[in-house]
Amino acid sequence: MNRVLVTLPLAFVASALFISASVTPAHAADGACAAMPANIRSVAEKGDADTAKKALKLVRTGELLCDAGNERAAKKKFEGAYKTLGVAEEEYAQLAK
Repeated sequence: MNRVLVTLPLAFVASALFISASVTPAHAADGACAAMPANIRSVAEKGDADTAKKALKLVRTGELLCDAGNERAAKKKFEGAYKTLGVAEEEYAQLAK
């Protein structure tokens, strides 16, 4: 009986750690919501005003998607902003890291 009283709480703690460890990296693995908007804004400052306006509109939409927890869709909007600004796919892939 003593063995059960010690083992059962340890099993609950271990399972809670595994669950939190498996959920947390999926949400925090991609830094698109943190890094990409600032990079796009710095690139947009150097470009044409009309294309910068279009790109910044995509950035604002992406930030709203980030706030809603949809990082995948936000990353697509950020990539669209890079394309609008004429940044090559390889370049913004490096900027996103």
